[in-house]
Amino acid sequence: MMDNDPLWKLRHALAGVGLALLLSVPAAAFAGRWVGDALGTGYGGRVAVYAALLVYLVVGAGVLFAKVARHETRPLSAGRVALWLASLWLWPVLLLARRRAG
Repeated sequence: MMDNDPLWKLRHALAGVGLALLLSVPAAAFAGRWVGDALGTGYGGRVAVYAALLVYLVVGAGVLFAKVARHETRPLSAGRVALWLASLWLWPVLLLARRRAG
């Protein structure tokens, strides 16, 4: 029965992108605070940077999931989550490298 369930087949990718996104929220808050302070903006500027980072990460999660979910078959581990996390922050670079290679 689970062999016919498409979500079951994508469980490793769903868990990986979900955990990476969950870990990225506090990292985006820290980065938003740091960038906002570096730019000399007030609270509104920090919130704007944080919101932009969250949009970037959610779009990246969707793009990554669409591109690699069907190929992700290895069980989740700390190393795999770290790879998903790095990929989530660097997803435009990964897409550009893939386009140039293909």
